[in-house]
Amino acid sequence: MQLIDTHVHLNFEAFQPDLDEIAQRWRERGIVRLVHSCVTPAEFPVIQALSQQFSELYFAVGLHPMDMDQWAPGTADQIRTLAQSDAKVVAIGETGLDLFKAHDQAEQEQSLWAHLEIARDLGLPVILHCRDAAQPMVELLRRFWAQHGPVSGVMHCWSGTPEETQMFLDLGFYVSFSGIVTFKNAKQVHTSAQMVSCDRILVETDCPFLTPEPKRKQRRNEPANVYHVAEKVAQLRNVSLETLAAETTANACRLFQLPVPASPALTNV
Repeated sequence: MQLIDTHVHLNFEAFQPDLDEIAQRWRERGIVRLVHSCVTPAEFPVIQALSQQFSELYFAVGLHPMDMDQWAPGTADQIRTLAQSDAKVVAIGETGLDLFKAHDQAEQEQSLWAHLEIARDLGLPVILHCRDAAQPMVELLRRFWAQHGPVSGVMHCWSGTPEETQMFLDLGFYVSFSGIVTFKNAKQVHTSAQMVSCDRILVETDCPFLTPEPKRKQRRNEPANVYHVAEKVAQLRNVSLETLAAETTANACRLFQLPVPASPALTNV
């Protein structure tokens, strides 16, 4: 059985003391590919070095919507140049809208639009962060689609309502579930995990955040725990873990144009 963790932040300081051991654990759990998200282009050299250290790690480049203080006239060109500089860049992002306590919606929308233009020009998917912003994001995406055509991508760490889930599915997006789906009270996330079609569903950790049950007491999340996310999603969808793993692995390879894993990895941990 093979799994792909489609959203990690291994460059964070929390992973520095024991990263090799963390990698050993994800390999033992059958995690054969990882997609490293990017919060700011300044992270690019460190993330690139991690992708060289771990052959199964691919990555994105972008600017998180909560970091608009770093958006400048040349940022879009910087992201475009970096995306073209390494074949292991498989996505643009993470980008999106975060309107929780935010007062810079116009700036966030400008940045998101620029990310979409880069993604479309380069033929790459976008990794979208969406918090308290589903309706304005859908409206912006529809405007972009009308002017430029669609862009592929994923709603990462999804926690929206089933109605919001359907809006993004209608736009052609994949939907990725994190450790939130394992939380007992996350009822609307459970419903969304049941309704996404088998060719559009993904799993992630968003590590070091959102440690899933039954590991929730461990403050630092890590890629090996995507196994528990997949296990819960499979349970909610009434399919075997092996089926869910095969579906999500195929979906991640298709969306991010990842090399298809050659052979199963060990899972008897």
